[in-house]
Amino acid sequence: MLELEITPEAFSQQRQQPNPPLLLDVRESWEYQTASLPSSLLMPMGEVASRAHTELDPDAPIVVMCHHGARSLNVAIWLRDQGFTQAQSLSGGIDAWSRTIDPAVPRY
Repeated sequence: MLELEITPEAFSQQRQQPNPPLLLDVRESWEYQTASLPSSLLMPMGEVASRAHTELDPDAPIVVMCHHGARSLNVAIWLRDQGFTQAQSLSGGIDAWSRTIDPAVPRY
């Protein structure tokens, strides 16, 4: 089974491959508007339970992202409990992504 968390470096490499994982952004809309990554799907944490089973593929790799990694870790655990076995949390969230991968992504 995949590790529960993925580092920004490892995810950056996966994003450059064919068929990269879905990036599920579980932050609030205002956070997403402040800083986001291309090709991400915004699904605020409070909406995941009502939307996951209709909008996400349980057999596909999913990387869950939030600001610092706490919300995304909770969502990744919940998704795995719901049968989304390839869900992972982006360690350190978008803040770590901005610090280590792409400083053009605003920090807040």
